[in-house]
Amino acid sequence: MTEQISQRELRNDSGRIMRALDEGRTFIVSRNGHPVGELRPLRRQRFIAAQAAVEIFRHAPSLDWSAVRDDIDEYVDQDIEPRG
Repeated sequence: MTEQISQRELRNDSGRIMRALDEGRTFIVSRNGHPVGELRPLRRQRFIAAQAAVEIFRHAPSLDWSAVRDDIDEYVDQDIEPRG
C-alpha cells in the first residue's frame, strides 16, 4: 500500500521513510495537499553465496543427460547445413 506523506514529513522524518523504502514500501509526496512525486525502492539484484546454492540443489533429482539430449534432438533442428 502506498502512503501519502507531505514535503515536511519527508524532511523531518527521513530516517523512518528510508527504512520503510528498504522494506519495499512506496510513498507519494505531496506539497500543499497536492501530489508532486513518488518515492519507491529501487530493484536490487540479490545474490546468494555459492555454498548456499550448492545446499539448495544438493537434494535435487539427478538428470539423465542422454534423455535431455534426445529431447533436444527431437525438437531442435541442429543440422549443420545452412538455411537458405
